[in-house]
Amino acid sequence: MAPVNNHRVVIRRKKGAHGGHHGGSWKIAYADFITAMMAFFLVMWLISVVPREELKGIAEYFRMPLAVALTRGPNNSANTSAIPGGGADPVRSDGDVRRANGNRVEAQVQGDEAQRRDQRRLEDLQKRLNNLIESSPVLKNFRPQLLIDMTTEGLRIQIIDNKNRPMFATGSAEVQPYMRDILRELGPVLNEIPNKISISGHTDATQYARGERAYSNWELSADRANASRQELVAGGMNETKVARVMGLSSSVSLVKDDPYAAVNRRISLVVLNKATQERLERENAAAADVSATDAKQLGNNLTRALSTQTPRPTQTPRGSGVIQDVPGTGQAPTATGVSYTTTTGQGAAVAPGADGQAVTATSAGAALVVPVRPAQ
Repeated sequence: MAPVNNHRVVIRRKKGAHGGHHGGSWKIAYADFITAMMAFFLVMWLISVVPREELKGIAEYFRMPLAVALTRGPNNSANTSAIPGGGADPVRSDGDVRRANGNRVEAQVQGDEAQRRDQRRLEDLQKRLNNLIESSPVLKNFRPQLLIDMTTEGLRIQIIDNKNRPMFATGSAEVQPYMRDILRELGPVLNEIPNKISISGHTDATQYARGERAYSNWELSADRANASRQELVAGGMNETKVARVMGLSSSVSLVKDDPYAAVNRRISLVVLNKATQERLERENAAAADVSATDAKQLGNNLTRALSTQTPRPTQTPRGSGVIQDVPGTGQAPTATGVSYTTTTGQGAAVAPGADGQAVTATSAGAALVVPVRPAQ
Protein backbone atom coordinates (compact mmCIF):
# COMPACT_ATOMS: atom_id res chain seq x y z
CA MET A 1 0.00 0.00 0.00
CA ALA A 2 1.40 3.31 -1.09
CA PRO A 3 2.07 5.93 1.51
CA VAL A 4 -0.30 8.86 1.81
CA ASN A 5 1.21 12.29 0.77
CA ASN A 6 0.07 14.84 3.32
CA HIS A 7 2.08 17.85 1.98
CA ARG A 8 0.08 21.09 1.88
CA VAL A 9 0.01 22.84 -1.44
CA VAL A 10 0.32 26.65 -1.15
CA ILE A 11 -0.63 28.73 -4.20
CA ARG A 12 0.58 32.30 -4.30
CA ARG A 13 -1.13 34.71 -6.65
CA LYS A 14 0.66 37.99 -7.20
CA LYS A 15 -1.39 41.00 -8.06
CA GLY A 16 -0.08 43.61 -10.43
CA ALA A 17 1.81 46.35 -8.66
CA HIS A 18 0.38 49.88 -8.88
CA GLY A 19 2.14 53.15 -8.14
CA GLY A 20 1.02 55.23 -5.26
CA HIS A 21 -1.64 57.88 -5.87
CA HIS A 22 -3.05 61.00 -4.11
CA GLY A 23 -6.73 60.28 -4.48
CA GLY A 24 -9.32 62.67 -6.20
CA SER A 25 -8.82 65.80 -4.09
CA TRP A 26 -6.89 67.58 -6.85
CA LYS A 27 -9.99 67.59 -9.05
CA ILE A 28 -11.94 69.55 -6.48
CA ALA A 29 -9.16 72.11 -6.19
CA TYR A 30 -8.94 72.46 -9.96
CA ALA A 31 -12.70 72.95 -10.26
CA ASP A 32 -12.57 75.66 -7.58
CA PHE A 33 -9.75 77.40 -9.43
CA ILE A 34 -11.61 77.36 -12.75
CA THR A 35 -14.77 78.66 -11.09
CA ALA A 36 -12.85 81.49 -9.43
CA MET A 37 -11.21 82.45 -12.72
CA MET A 38 -14.55 82.45 -14.50
CA ALA A 39 -16.06 84.65 -11.79
CA PHE A 40 -13.06 86.99 -11.97
CA PHE A 41 -13.27 87.46 -15.72
CA LEU A 42 -17.04 87.86 -15.49
CA VAL A 43 -16.60 90.66 -12.95
CA MET A 44 -13.96 92.32 -15.13
CA TRP A 45 -16.29 92.19 -18.12
CA LEU A 46 -19.17 93.67 -16.14
CA ILE A 47 -16.98 96.50 -14.89
CA SER A 48 -15.98 97.33 -18.45
CA VAL A 49 -19.56 97.57 -19.75
CA VAL A 50 -21.39 99.15 -16.78
CA PRO A 51 -21.43 103.00 -16.80
CA ARG A 52 -19.18 104.68 -14.26
CA GLU A 53 -22.11 106.40 -12.53
CA GLU A 54 -23.78 103.07 -11.85
CA LEU A 55 -20.54 101.62 -10.51
CA LYS A 56 -20.29 104.47 -8.02
CA GLY A 57 -23.86 103.86 -6.92
CA ILE A 58 -23.26 100.15 -6.41
CA ALA A 59 -20.11 100.86 -4.40
CA GLU A 60 -22.00 103.29 -2.17
CA TYR A 61 -24.75 100.76 -1.71
CA PHE A 62 -22.37 98.13 -0.32
CA ARG A 63 -20.70 100.69 1.95
CA MET A 64 -24.07 101.60 3.49
CA PRO A 65 -24.87 100.09 6.90
CA LEU A 66 -27.53 97.39 6.84
CA ALA A 67 -29.84 99.26 9.23
CA VAL A 68 -29.73 102.36 7.06
CA ALA A 69 -30.45 100.31 3.95
CA LEU A 70 -33.41 98.54 5.58
CA THR A 71 -34.95 101.80 6.84
CA ARG A 72 -34.35 103.57 3.51
CA GLY A 73 -31.99 106.14 4.90
CA PRO A 74 -30.91 107.59 8.24
CA ASN A 75 -34.07 109.66 8.49
CA ASN A 76 -36.34 106.75 7.62
CA SER A 77 -37.73 108.77 4.73
CA ALA A 78 -39.61 107.51 1.72
CA ASN A 79 -36.58 108.00 -0.49
CA THR A 80 -36.05 104.89 -2.61
CA SER A 81 -32.52 105.82 -3.58
CA ALA A 82 -29.77 103.58 -2.28
CA ILE A 83 -27.60 106.62 -1.63
CA PRO A 84 -28.89 108.93 1.13
CA GLY A 85 -28.89 112.61 0.31
CA GLY A 86 -28.89 112.25 -3.45
CA GLY A 87 -26.73 110.71 -6.11
CA ALA A 88 -27.39 108.14 -8.74
CA ASP A 89 -29.93 105.45 -7.88
CA PRO A 90 -28.54 102.09 -9.08
CA VAL A 91 -31.92 100.40 -8.74
CA ARG A 92 -33.88 103.01 -10.62
CA SER A 93 -31.25 104.16 -13.11
CA ASP A 94 -30.74 100.65 -14.43
CA GLY A 95 -34.22 100.77 -15.95
CA ASP A 96 -34.87 104.49 -16.30
CA VAL A 97 -31.52 105.41 -17.80
CA ARG A 98 -31.62 102.57 -20.28
CA ARG A 99 -35.18 103.46 -21.23
CA ALA A 100 -34.26 107.13 -21.63
CA ASN A 101 -31.19 106.19 -23.63
CA GLY A 102 -33.32 103.89 -25.76
CA ASN A 103 -35.81 106.66 -26.45
CA ARG A 104 -32.99 109.05 -27.28
CA VAL A 105 -31.39 106.57 -29.64
CA GLU A 106 -34.74 105.83 -31.27
CA ALA A 107 -35.42 109.54 -31.74
CA GLN A 108 -31.94 109.98 -33.20
CA VAL A 109 -32.50 107.11 -35.61
CA GLN A 110 -35.84 108.53 -36.68
CA GLY A 111 -34.29 111.98 -37.12
CA ASP A 112 -31.48 110.60 -39.23
CA GLU A 113 -33.93 108.66 -41.37
CA ALA A 114 -36.10 111.76 -41.87
CA GLN A 115 -33.00 113.75 -42.83
CA ARG A 116 -32.02 111.10 -45.38
CA ARG A 117 -35.52 111.11 -46.87
CA ASP A 118 -35.43 114.89 -47.09
CA GLN A 119 -32.04 114.79 -48.79
CA ARG A 120 -33.32 112.23 -51.30
CA ARG A 121 -36.30 114.46 -52.09
CA LEU A 122 -34.03 117.40 -52.81
CA GLU A 123 -31.74 115.28 -54.97
CA ASP A 124 -34.72 113.96 -56.92
CA LEU A 125 -35.94 117.53 -57.42
CA GLN A 126 -32.51 118.52 -58.69
CA LYS A 127 -32.63 115.76 -61.29
CA ARG A 128 -36.18 116.73 -62.19
CA LEU A 129 -35.16 120.36 -62.74
CA ASN A 130 -32.13 119.43 -64.84
CA ASN A 131 -34.32 117.21 -67.03
CA LEU A 132 -36.92 119.98 -67.30
CA ILE A 133 -34.31 122.49 -68.41
CA GLU A 134 -33.08 120.14 -71.12
CA SER A 135 -36.56 119.24 -72.34
CA SER A 136 -38.46 122.51 -71.98
CA PRO A 137 -38.26 124.79 -75.03
CA VAL A 138 -38.66 127.79 -72.73
CA LEU A 139 -35.88 126.93 -70.29
CA LYS A 140 -33.45 125.29 -72.69
CA ASN A 141 -32.55 128.60 -74.31
CA PHE A 142 -31.64 130.05 -70.90
CA ARG A 143 -29.54 127.11 -69.66
CA PRO A 144 -26.36 129.21 -69.21
CA GLN A 145 -28.24 131.56 -66.89
CA LEU A 146 -29.59 128.81 -64.62
CA LEU A 147 -27.30 127.45 -61.91
CA ILE A 148 -28.50 124.56 -59.70
CA ASP A 149 -26.46 123.24 -56.78
CA MET A 150 -26.85 121.80 -53.28
CA THR A 151 -26.00 123.95 -50.25
CA THR A 152 -26.19 123.54 -46.49
CA GLU A 153 -29.63 125.19 -46.54
CA GLY A 154 -31.06 123.10 -49.36
CA LEU A 155 -31.32 123.02 -53.14
CA ARG A 156 -30.36 126.38 -54.65
CA ILE A 157 -31.59 127.60 -58.04
CA GLN A 158 -29.88 130.79 -59.23
CA ILE A 159 -31.08 132.85 -62.17
CA ILE A 160 -28.20 135.12 -63.16
CA ASP A 161 -28.23 138.25 -65.25
CA ASN A 162 -26.67 138.70 -68.66
CA LYS A 163 -25.49 141.89 -70.30
CA ASN A 164 -27.45 141.15 -73.44
CA ARG A 165 -30.42 139.65 -71.61
CA PRO A 166 -31.13 141.44 -68.29
CA MET A 167 -33.69 139.97 -65.89
CA PHE A 168 -35.09 143.34 -64.84
CA ALA A 169 -35.22 146.81 -66.27
CA THR A 170 -32.18 148.85 -65.31
CA GLY A 171 -32.47 150.22 -61.79
CA SER A 172 -36.01 148.88 -61.23
CA ALA A 173 -37.92 145.76 -60.22
CA GLU A 174 -39.82 145.51 -63.53
CA VAL A 175 -39.57 141.88 -64.64
CA GLN A 176 -38.44 141.35 -68.22
CA PRO A 177 -40.45 138.90 -70.42
CA TYR A 178 -37.83 136.13 -70.51
CA MET A 179 -37.42 136.26 -66.72
CA ARG A 180 -41.18 136.01 -66.35
CA ASP A 181 -41.20 132.89 -68.55
CA ILE A 182 -38.47 131.22 -66.46
CA LEU A 183 -40.17 131.89 -63.13
CA ARG A 184 -43.59 130.78 -64.31
CA GLU A 185 -42.08 127.59 -65.72
CA LEU A 186 -40.39 126.80 -62.40
CA GLY A 187 -43.39 127.59 -60.21
CA PRO A 188 -45.39 124.36 -60.65
CA VAL A 189 -42.29 122.16 -60.22
CA LEU A 190 -41.66 123.58 -56.74
CA ASN A 191 -45.05 122.25 -55.64
CA GLU A 192 -43.89 118.65 -56.07
CA ILE A 193 -42.25 118.52 -52.63
CA PRO A 194 -43.51 119.93 -49.32
CA ASN A 195 -40.37 121.94 -48.57
CA LYS A 196 -40.68 125.71 -48.31
CA ILE A 197 -38.51 128.11 -50.30
CA SER A 198 -36.45 131.20 -49.62
CA ILE A 199 -36.13 133.95 -52.24
CA SER A 200 -33.27 136.45 -52.16
CA GLY A 201 -32.38 139.26 -54.52
CA HIS A 202 -28.81 140.32 -55.32
CA THR A 203 -27.38 143.34 -57.16
CA ASP A 204 -23.95 144.39 -58.31
CA ALA A 205 -21.97 147.15 -56.58
CA THR A 206 -23.24 149.95 -58.82
CA GLN A 207 -24.86 152.56 -56.58
CA TYR A 208 -27.66 155.04 -57.16
CA ALA A 209 -26.77 158.71 -57.42
CA ARG A 210 -27.77 159.38 -53.79
CA GLY A 211 -26.10 156.22 -52.49
CA GLU A 212 -27.54 154.67 -49.36
CA ARG A 213 -29.38 157.79 -48.22
CA ALA A 214 -32.49 157.17 -50.33
CA TYR A 215 -33.72 154.28 -52.48
CA SER A 216 -30.67 152.03 -52.67
CA ASN A 217 -29.58 148.58 -53.79
CA TRP A 218 -31.03 147.16 -50.58
CA GLU A 219 -34.54 148.24 -51.49
CA LEU A 220 -33.96 147.30 -55.15
CA SER A 221 -32.82 143.76 -54.34
CA ALA A 222 -35.76 143.25 -51.95
CA ASP A 223 -38.24 144.55 -54.54
CA ARG A 224 -36.80 142.26 -57.21
CA ALA A 225 -37.04 139.26 -54.89
CA ASN A 226 -40.68 140.07 -54.16
CA ALA A 227 -41.42 140.58 -57.86
CA SER A 228 -39.95 137.12 -58.49
CA ARG A 229 -42.21 135.68 -55.80
CA GLN A 230 -45.23 137.19 -57.53
CA GLU A 231 -44.24 135.60 -60.85
CA LEU A 232 -43.74 132.19 -59.24
CA VAL A 233 -47.20 132.38 -57.68
CA ALA A 234 -48.65 133.55 -60.99
CA GLY A 235 -47.08 130.49 -62.62
CA GLY A 236 -48.84 128.11 -60.23
CA MET A 237 -46.66 127.85 -57.14
CA ASN A 238 -48.55 127.62 -53.86
CA GLU A 239 -48.15 130.99 -52.15
CA THR A 240 -47.83 129.35 -48.71
CA LYS A 241 -44.53 127.73 -49.74
CA VAL A 242 -42.62 130.99 -49.35
CA ALA A 243 -40.78 131.08 -46.02
CA ARG A 244 -38.63 134.16 -46.59
CA VAL A 245 -38.15 136.99 -49.09
CA MET A 246 -35.09 139.19 -48.62
CA GLY A 247 -32.81 141.62 -50.41
CA LEU A 248 -29.05 141.31 -49.91
CA SER A 249 -27.86 144.14 -52.18
CA SER A 250 -24.26 143.44 -53.24
CA SER A 251 -23.23 141.89 -49.90
CA VAL A 252 -23.01 138.34 -51.35
CA SER A 253 -21.27 138.63 -54.71
CA LEU A 254 -21.02 135.64 -56.99
CA VAL A 255 -17.74 136.96 -58.42
CA LYS A 256 -15.72 138.34 -55.52
CA ASP A 257 -12.99 139.84 -57.70
CA ASP A 258 -15.42 141.83 -59.85
CA PRO A 259 -18.31 143.25 -57.79
CA TYR A 260 -19.64 145.06 -60.87
CA ALA A 261 -19.98 141.88 -62.97
CA ALA A 262 -23.40 141.19 -64.48
CA VAL A 263 -23.56 137.71 -62.94
CA ASN A 264 -23.71 139.29 -59.49
CA ARG A 265 -27.19 140.51 -60.39
CA ARG A 266 -29.25 137.43 -59.70
CA ILE A 267 -32.25 135.87 -57.99
CA SER A 268 -31.63 132.89 -55.69
CA LEU A 269 -34.38 130.37 -54.98
CA VAL A 270 -33.47 127.94 -52.19
CA VAL A 271 -35.69 124.92 -51.58
CA LEU A 272 -35.04 124.64 -47.85
CA ASN A 273 -34.18 121.40 -46.15
CA LYS A 274 -36.10 120.52 -42.99
CA ALA A 275 -33.34 121.61 -40.61
CA THR A 276 -33.14 125.11 -42.11
CA GLN A 277 -36.91 125.38 -42.32
CA GLU A 278 -37.33 124.48 -38.65
CA ARG A 279 -34.62 126.97 -37.69
CA LEU A 280 -36.40 129.77 -39.55
CA GLU A 281 -39.68 128.85 -37.89
CA ARG A 282 -38.05 129.04 -34.47
CA GLU A 283 -36.52 132.42 -35.28
CA ASN A 284 -39.84 133.77 -36.53
CA ALA A 285 -41.63 132.48 -33.42
CA ALA A 286 -39.04 134.09 -31.16
CA ALA A 287 -39.32 137.39 -33.04
CA ALA A 288 -43.12 137.26 -32.75
CA ASP A 289 -42.87 136.70 -28.99
CA VAL A 290 -40.53 139.67 -28.62
CA SER A 291 -42.84 141.88 -30.71
CA ALA A 292 -45.86 140.86 -28.65
CA THR A 293 -43.98 141.58 -25.41
CA ASP A 294 -42.83 144.98 -26.69
CA ALA A 295 -46.35 145.87 -27.82
CA LYS A 296 -47.78 144.90 -24.43
CA GLN A 297 -45.15 146.94 -22.61
CA LEU A 298 -45.80 149.91 -24.88
CA GLY A 299 -49.53 149.67 -24.17
CA ASN A 300 -48.91 149.55 -20.42
CA ASN A 301 -46.62 152.57 -20.59
CA LEU A 302 -49.16 154.50 -22.64
CA THR A 303 -51.93 153.64 -20.18
CA ARG A 304 -49.86 154.82 -17.23
CA ALA A 305 -48.93 158.02 -19.05
CA LEU A 306 -52.54 158.82 -19.84
CA SER A 307 -53.69 158.05 -16.31
CA THR A 308 -51.19 160.50 -14.80
CA GLN A 309 -52.24 163.44 -16.99
CA THR A 310 -54.36 166.15 -15.32
CA PRO A 311 -57.48 166.86 -17.39
CA ARG A 312 -57.81 170.46 -18.51
CA PRO A 313 -61.01 172.33 -17.67
CA THR A 314 -63.31 172.78 -20.60
CA GLN A 315 -63.42 176.36 -21.80
CA THR A 316 -66.79 177.44 -23.09
CA PRO A 317 -66.48 180.03 -25.88
CA ARG A 318 -68.26 183.31 -25.45
CA GLY A 319 -71.88 183.20 -26.54
CA SER A 320 -72.12 179.41 -26.67
CA GLY A 321 -73.20 176.67 -24.33
CA VAL A 322 -76.13 174.61 -23.16
CA ILE A 323 -78.45 175.38 -20.29
CA GLN A 324 -78.97 172.28 -18.18
CA ASP A 325 -82.11 171.41 -16.28
CA VAL A 326 -82.08 172.20 -12.61
CA PRO A 327 -81.24 169.01 -10.72
CA GLY A 328 -84.22 167.44 -9.07
CA THR A 329 -86.81 169.58 -10.90
CA GLY A 330 -86.62 168.63 -14.57
CA GLN A 331 -87.12 172.35 -15.35
CA ALA A 332 -84.87 174.95 -16.88
CA PRO A 333 -83.80 177.94 -14.78
CA THR A 334 -85.71 181.10 -15.42
CA ALA A 335 -84.52 184.68 -15.51
CA THR A 336 -84.94 187.67 -17.69
CA GLY A 337 -82.92 188.97 -20.56
CA VAL A 338 -81.84 186.46 -23.25
CA SER A 339 -83.69 183.41 -24.59
CA TYR A 340 -81.81 180.05 -24.53
CA THR A 341 -82.46 176.47 -25.51
CA THR A 342 -82.16 173.81 -22.83
CA THR A 343 -81.29 170.15 -23.18
CA THR A 344 -84.95 169.28 -22.81
CA GLY A 345 -85.97 171.63 -25.51
CA GLN A 346 -87.62 174.07 -23.09
CA GLY A 347 -87.12 177.79 -23.58
CA ALA A 348 -85.95 180.04 -20.79
CA ALA A 349 -85.15 183.71 -20.50
CA VAL A 350 -82.06 184.33 -18.41
CA ALA A 351 -79.69 187.18 -17.81
CA PRO A 352 -76.07 186.75 -18.90
CA GLY A 353 -73.31 187.09 -16.37
CA ALA A 354 -70.70 189.76 -16.27
CA ASP A 355 -68.42 187.94 -18.70
CA GLY A 356 -71.22 187.06 -21.08
CA GLN A 357 -70.48 183.35 -20.71
CA ALA A 358 -72.46 182.23 -17.71
CA VAL A 359 -75.54 183.16 -15.72
CA THR A 360 -76.72 182.48 -12.25
CA ALA A 361 -80.32 181.37 -12.11
CA THR A 362 -82.58 180.18 -9.41
CA SER A 363 -85.29 177.59 -9.88
CA ALA A 364 -87.13 175.78 -7.14
CA GLY A 365 -84.74 177.24 -4.62
CA ALA A 366 -81.61 175.85 -6.33
CA ALA A 367 -78.77 178.06 -7.54
CA LEU A 368 -77.19 176.99 -10.82
CA VAL A 369 -74.35 178.37 -12.93
CA VAL A 370 -74.85 177.49 -16.59
CA PRO A 371 -72.95 178.24 -19.83
CA VAL A 372 -74.54 180.60 -22.28
CA ARG A 373 -75.78 179.76 -25.77
CA PRO A 374 -78.25 182.09 -27.52
CA ALA A 375 -81.31 180.40 -28.97
CA GLN A 376 -81.09 179.77 -32.71
